[in-house]
Amino acid sequence: MRENFFGKKMNTLFRNIKNCYDGLINLMALLAGLMLVWLMIAIVVSVFIRNIGFQPSAWFFLSTEYAIYYLTLLGTPWLIRLKGQVHIELLTSLLSPFFLQVVSRTVALLATIICLVLAWKGLDLMMVNIERQDYDVRAFFVPKWILTMVFPVSFTAMAIEFSRFIFGKDIIHSGEAGMNE
Repeated sequence: MRENFFGKKMNTLFRNIKNCYDGLINLMALLAGLMLVWLMIAIVVSVFIRNIGFQPSAWFFLSTEYAIYYLTLLGTPWLIRLKGQVHIELLTSLLSPFFLQVVSRTVALLATIICLVLAWKGLDLMMVNIERQDYDVRAFFVPKWILTMVFPVSFTAMAIEFSRFIFGKDIIHSGEAGMNE
């Protein structure tokens, strides 16, 4: 009886962790989408301001630059989950199902390792930025840790998403060449 109670508690705990993680990935994707909308608005407004003879605020340029950076890192884990990353299927379409599994899982393993290294280095960089109190000095003074804090979060999420293709039923590659959407 006690084991059953403990097992149910653990299942609930893991389910809650998974739901929180899924919510984080979806929130990151939503923020990336909102930043994409901001890019469109800021570019149109900036061009309009220039066309009527004024100089747009430096904030427009800086915010769009940061948005491109953030939306790339925040949206990538969600894209990996949906197999939206760019890859070439020409080689994998020639492989047998067995070798396709091996190649795809090996690619996922390598991508996971690379993402974990980048997450670790990103965390290290963020901690150095906090310790040194570094600033990005351009139009405004922006603490650099605000820019680098996304590295450990995003690359850890990317590693988790790639690891699902190592250990799960699904693989990254379809084994079919061409457009399959």
